[in-house]
Amino acid sequence: MSIGENEAWMAVKRRDRYYDGRFVTGVLSTGIYCRPSCAARHPLRENVRFFTSGAEARAAGLRACKRCLPDDVARDEAAVLSAIDEIRQAEDAPSLIALAQIAGYSPTHFQRVFKRATGLSPAAYARALREERARDALSAGESVTDAIYEAGYGSASRFYEDMKGRLGMTASDWRDGGKGRTIRWSVVETSLGQMLIAATEEGVCCLSFGEGEAELCARFPKAELVEGSEDFEALFDKVVKAVERPGSDVSAIPLDVKGTAFQQRVWQALRDIPPGETRSYGELAAALGNPKASRAVGGANGANNIAVLIPCHRVVQADGSIGGYAYGTEIKSELLRREKE
Repeated sequence: MSIGENEAWMAVKRRDRYYDGRFVTGVLSTGIYCRPSCAARHPLRENVRFFTSGAEARAAGLRACKRCLPDDVARDEAAVLSAIDEIRQAEDAPSLIALAQIAGYSPTHFQRVFKRATGLSPAAYARALREERARDALSAGESVTDAIYEAGYGSASRFYEDMKGRLGMTASDWRDGGKGRTIRWSVVETSLGQMLIAATEEGVCCLSFGEGEAELCARFPKAELVEGSEDFEALFDKVVKAVERPGSDVSAIPLDVKGTAFQQRVWQALRDIPPGETRSYGELAAALGNPKASRAVGGANGANNIAVLIPCHRVVQADGSIGGYAYGTEIKSELLRREKE
């Protein structure tokens, strides 16, 4: 097996889906073999042997785990790819039942398989795809009505319902590059240094270190920037507390983020990494169902305007070294250290 045993065991301990299909875990005391990500209780290390494939494990006298179904990894990947192709080609988003029938799975099991591979449910993936198409059409200068229907929305009301809180602006504003939007901002002192916080009425749209109005203007060149606001003090206080204690629950802090469907999936995958843990670009790409997309994952990571709350600091090099960070490795190291406390 090309993967070292220590690496394999650590992958099993953290139930890392990235390693599913790369090896199986044989448990000699029970006579079964599992995926690395199997949710069953971890066996004692002394009872574990690693195999490159299920066939090799079966040749050693072991049988497949009925809980994680390790021999279904390739089938799962094919089912997800078929579903994505169906979603992309369909005029209306296919139902979960229809997609599950194509895969030959029950709806509940297929939902779990699809979300494990992509980070989104089939319905959420279809919505994100429509949003991405709508953004592309609007950015290309098409009329709002044409963009809405070209993206696959059956009506304008459905478009606005889906995009509420996602575009952070009306469709016309998006096409015009955000002209006329107001962003409140402030630079505050933290134990990590000066931090820029900016927010629209929808939520936080920028969080960075060592930046000010000039950098904010470069990010949002057509927006009206207003320094400070009593109405936003409570929100900014919540953000500062979250940054001082990275890894704390930030679900109550609204975000106004805009990105493609792929970028949204990457940003959600970053938020799904448990505090104190890290992933490489390759591991994130594999978790999203495309192991070869590590460069694209890196691009989406770099497009993140909201530090800490969307924790791009949890991404490290493939060898485990800390890697780079837009705001300096000292801040990145400190954020990771605090998360482990």
